Amino acid sequence: MQGTTFMSHLLELRDRLMRAGGAVLVLFIVAAPFANTLYEYLAEPLMAALPEGNSMISTEPHGPFFVPFKFAFAFAAAVAMPYLLYQLWAFVAPGLYEHEKRLTVPLLVSSSVLFYLGILFAYFVVFPLIFAFFTSTAPEGVLVMTDISAYLSFVLKLFFAFGLAFEVPVATVLMVRMGMTTPESLATKRPYIIVGAFVAGMLMTPPDIFSQTMLAIPVWLLFEAGLYFSRSIKARPADAEAEADEDDMALERELDDGITEFEELGTDKDTPRS
Repeated sequence: MQGTTFMSHLLELRDRLMRAGGAVLVLFIVAAPFANTLYEYLAEPLMAALPEGNSMISTEPHGPFFVPFKFAFAFAAAVAMPYLLYQLWAFVAPGLYEHEKRLTVPLLVSSSVLFYLGILFAYFVVFPLIFAFFTSTAPEGVLVMTDISAYLSFVLKLFFAFGLAFEVPVATVLMVRMGMTTPESLATKRPYIIVGAFVAGMLMTPPDIFSQTMLAIPVWLLFEAGLYFSRSIKARPADAEAEADEDDMALERELDDGITEFEELGTDKDTPRS
């Protein structure tokens, strides 16, 4: 019985992974013909900051062909992110109670929105500032001509860092909602949170103080936003959680009893009379 259940979970996981991979593949096929155009949009913040006459270069023979397709695949994965999160939720949802499901859906939606906001903030706010700063500090006689592959790695790392950093309000509210901490306790730890934000900026961004600061400050402000919203959310009491769990278990037992009675009724009707 346990072996059958384990196999069914593996089959369910396989189906979810295939659907997620299929969604990314379909979006990549749609985006692939526009790979060069997408990369031109990606390179726009740097191109606008380069001195007149400078341009991007490719130090690899296959770079002009493969690099745009790499970004097209990353773009497809980012667009498919809500569907990927939905597949993850659909896989774990059968093991959740009803009150947990009600919390999971808003959590996934808000996480997706904040992830996209982090990417947009990096593209429209951070990139123009840091590229203008980097190009303006180049020594005299040095031509700033960035390799397209190095640029792609740089911006994808920042996209991921800012997308993840923008999840701070969700994490803050979730910890308060689950009773792991309180807004008052988080407020007293504000100095440590600020230091942690700068440490996260150091670890998640390229090794320059400018991009580290551009990440750390939003993380701190987003923590303050999460702290503000968490003050209106009270942790669910343990008794209420236990009562809700007992209600869910009682409902499941009633359903199981009803199914058993229905099967027994069907068996009695099928039994021939002597």
